[in-house]
Amino acid sequence: MTELDIAEVAQRAGVPASTLRFYEEKGLIASSGRRGLRRQYDPGVLERLAFIALGRTAGFSLDEIAHMVAPDGQPRIDRRMLADKADALDRRIRELAVLRDSLRHAAACPAPSHMECPTFRRLLDEATAPGRRMPGR
Repeated sequence: MTELDIAEVAQRAGVPASTLRFYEEKGLIASSGRRGLRRQYDPGVLERLAFIALGRTAGFSLDEIAHMVAPDGQPRIDRRMLADKADALDRRIRELAVLRDSLRHAAACPAPSHMECPTFRRLLDEATAPGRRMPGR
């Protein structure tokens, strides 16, 4: 397959060209050269960009993702780190489920005022408790 122009990579990967340049600065991807002023990439960059997108969606930082790639471009993923991230996601899902259920209750609560709703009051207390991390904060 032939080299891909930066605009084509950006279009296929669904990211702006500025993101590609930023990823290149961070060492996450590398261009294979230039045609005129336009960067050229090996078609394998699309797989690397998919890997980066998956890592970002899972909540990994770009630095963490960079450590998951060997110098030859192949993934070298720490399985313990993946398990830890999955555990953190499980905790976050539980927090969000509690918040969702509380908001649904408060929306349908028959109390004359939300301030009279015990569930809504509990949400307020949790939101202002020192050291308490409410979902979304």
